[in-house]
Amino acid sequence: MTSFTERTKATLRETLLDAAADLLPDRGRQGLRMADVAARAGVSRQTVYNEFGSKAALTQAVALRTAAVFLDGIRCRFEDAESLLTGIHGAVVYTIEHARENRLIAAALGTEAGEDLLPLLTSRGEPILTAAADLAAQQYLALEPRLTPESAALLAETVVRLSLSHLVLPTHSAPEAADAILAVLTPAVAQFIHSGHSGHSRHAANHTVNRKGRP
Repeated sequence: MTSFTERTKATLRETLLDAAADLLPDRGRQGLRMADVAARAGVSRQTVYNEFGSKAALTQAVALRTAAVFLDGIRCRFEDAESLLTGIHGAVVYTIEHARENRLIAAALGTEAGEDLLPLLTSRGEPILTAAADLAAQQYLALEPRLTPESAALLAETVVRLSLSHLVLPTHSAPEAADAILAVLTPAVAQFIHSGHSGHSRHAANHTVNRKGRP
């Protein structure tokens, strides 16, 4: 059972993350001050430093928590999907719509104050992209077992990066973006399935020959 101290610490951490998430869209990473986070949360500045150590660690924790919400939503879309392609389409639509509605991400993608938040989603946000791609690859294999782990990982990374590009340059609606991504991805999925199936068949045939050739 979780102790009272552990529950209190977890509640404090969530309170600080909520405070930082409220302030970041208007102030950006550079303008965010630990003192302001402390004031918003009703604690001392030292308490914020004790919990996170630095502003960089705090902003990264906010980004990772935001990503966790995405991952839960993506997982649900795949669990409800009838096929791999419908799962990918639903996950892409959810990701883009949710990101565009999220105030923190919207600030990173469209306001001057939030411009310095964008790296949390891209180059300096590598853990977020990695987690999203890893989850997607697992779901791809569950929905389409004929894929190899390598092809599932490549497809997942491609979808994640294409989705991110549609967030950064929002020229289409979420369903239109998902349609465009599937138009590119569908032939690749078919090719990977064929190659993976052929490879498994050759492996099985070689295994049978080797067994028969034994003395």
